[in-house]
Amino acid sequence: MKIAPPDSAVDTLLPAVADFLAAPKMVIGGENVASASGKTFAVYNPATGKELARVPAGSAEDVDRAVKAAQAAFEGPWSKMLPAQRQGLMLKLADLIEAHGEELAQLETLNNGKSIMLSRLIEVTASAEYFRYMAGWATKITGSTLDVSIPIPPGMRYQAYTRKEPVGVVAAITPWNFPLNMASWKIAPALAAGCTIVLKPAEETPLTSIRLAQLALEAGIPEGVVNVVTGMGEDTGAPLVAHPGIAKIAFTGSTETGKLIGVQAMKDMKRVTLELGGKAPMVMFDDMDLDLLGVAAGIGSFFNTGQTCCSGVRIYAQSGIYEKALEVITNITRSLSIGSGLDPRHQINPVVSARHQAHVKSCIARGIEQGAKPMICATAPEDGFFVAPEVFTDVRQDMALMQDEVFGPVISVTPFTDEDAAIRMANDTRFGLGASIWTTDLNKMMKYVPRLQAGTVWVNSHNIPDQNMPFGGMKQSGIGREHGAGAVENYLETKSVCIAYR
Repeated sequence: MKIAPPDSAVDTLLPAVADFLAAPKMVIGGENVASASGKTFAVYNPATGKELARVPAGSAEDVDRAVKAAQAAFEGPWSKMLPAQRQGLMLKLADLIEAHGEELAQLETLNNGKSIMLSRLIEVTASAEYFRYMAGWATKITGSTLDVSIPIPPGMRYQAYTRKEPVGVVAAITPWNFPLNMASWKIAPALAAGCTIVLKPAEETPLTSIRLAQLALEAGIPEGVVNVVTGMGEDTGAPLVAHPGIAKIAFTGSTETGKLIGVQAMKDMKRVTLELGGKAPMVMFDDMDLDLLGVAAGIGSFFNTGQTCCSGVRIYAQSGIYEKALEVITNITRSLSIGSGLDPRHQINPVVSARHQAHVKSCIARGIEQGAKPMICATAPEDGFFVAPEVFTDVRQDMALMQDEVFGPVISVTPFTDEDAAIRMANDTRFGLGASIWTTDLNKMMKYVPRLQAGTVWVNSHNIPDQNMPFGGMKQSGIGREHGAGAVENYLETKSVCIAYR
């Protein structure tokens, strides 16, 4: 069944969803397999808190099987394919993602808790388009010819050029907030470059990654090119990162885990890209278009229940509009409907797990203990992993609410008078992933965009990526960029070739 209209509720689950949930398996070497130990672990429906399915609990043995399968595929049929053939298979996979769109969307909402609207628009539609976009790069990988000035031995001439070659087997580790979309961000450029993949999805949300690997096989992508190993981080993620058969690591997740992965990668001199945490500021000047406050709060701050690394959680509003901005933002927050993601009328859905629910609630409690003032104080459904959205005022720069990642529907609104001071406050964090300024003054745009320390700076919008726009962080928000031509470069090595002749 193709994808349903984005704003339609799910009244009945598809039979294909129930069939898949009965026995999801890992995908290794083209086969759906249990773990070597036979052990499984539970994944949950965040809207109910109840067990949704059981998936294989992988181990180092399973990781080794998957890496060896990826190595065999890399050295075998995948490396022998023409770029146009890789492109064609990626386009077929994009078509299959769309053809199974409603199945994937329902699985995502059941497993992650997010709105079915976001599952359809972002997880499915945007992922299919990402594969199409990256498929085009498969036929556009180029080297260059070089004029060299080598003077010896006398009478010898040289011709030099560079060629781009796939780095090899890639370890991809993805987070739980956008499971299918983040898997696509890793798999698509790797395939375009000619690499093979072992994907370790977040243990909370492995289901759509498994289904994606199955669809890759259905598309005709050779066995072993896309492998998925499920399990806990210490049991599967750590052995995968340390495996000698891995040439490159692509990770999206917390800064703390990213640092551990970076250390291991440097021990082995593996290539690595890290897209890590954020604490994004939104700086609103007196001359901003106040009609955009709804966009700022809805998309910038509370999109995906705040479980977005670029969420605009630190709002700085200039004194001339502060009271109005606070009034509009708090009124919008109070109006947000809380409930299951299967009904798209609910804008606030459950967070992903009981553990994360406890974390977000503890951040709210700590903020109150440190003197921040909550403006909403709403209640959330008791069943499931819900957290009511909160807006804080009186938040100092040294408070945890300003400095630490909450990753939930919790924001602060702080007034400022001096514009330069506002930019300094915006930069006053160890993170640097995203930021935005809101103004109708072109001079302010041009003055302050270069001064914001963030990998992406939006003007009069926030938290809106594009597949052609490089995405990544400064400071402790990561290393490297995803999207665009640079994403493919992450999976390529540059080889210089020098030919001598008389």
